[in-house]
Amino acid sequence: MTEPSTARGFYGDGPSSCGTLPGVPVDVVTEIEIARPREEVYRYASDPDSAPEWYANVASAAWRTEPPLALGSRFAFVASFLGRRLAYTYEVRELVPGEKLVMSTAEGPFAMETTYAWADSASGGTRMTLRNRGEPSGFSRVAGPMIAAAMRRAIRKDLAQLKRILEAA
Repeated sequence: MTEPSTARGFYGDGPSSCGTLPGVPVDVVTEIEIARPREEVYRYASDPDSAPEWYANVASAAWRTEPPLALGSRFAFVASFLGRRLAYTYEVRELVPGEKLVMSTAEGPFAMETTYAWADSASGGTRMTLRNRGEPSGFSRVAGPMIAAAMRRAIRKDLAQLKRILEAA
């Protein structure tokens, strides 16, 4: 797994598509290789209903729009992070099925954009990249580097759990 941190777009090609995250003091990118076909990894990882199974900190997920996943879909998560309960709603901003999903918080404690990307790996599996970037407010803004490190640790564990689930199937 790698964790480059940049303030550039997901593929290093300029600003992200969100455009609503000025400053972006937290920007964490992590990836993992999963020995499963890309379509299978995409279907499971992009389904909000499966999030509590592989995200350790996500307690629940609920659709705010009707499934299936599409541009403009909204879903609410309840999670805990650094000892705090967080409730937030994501909205799908970009969706290229099997390749890329960009969602950002429509409401919640701070502006956050999450990007999933899937690509075929050389070994025949899937390379999944997960990026979280956001702009905390208040004390959290000062603690940006600590938040980024905690996010990186949590995401590594979450992706390892996702890999375990999918490779056991």
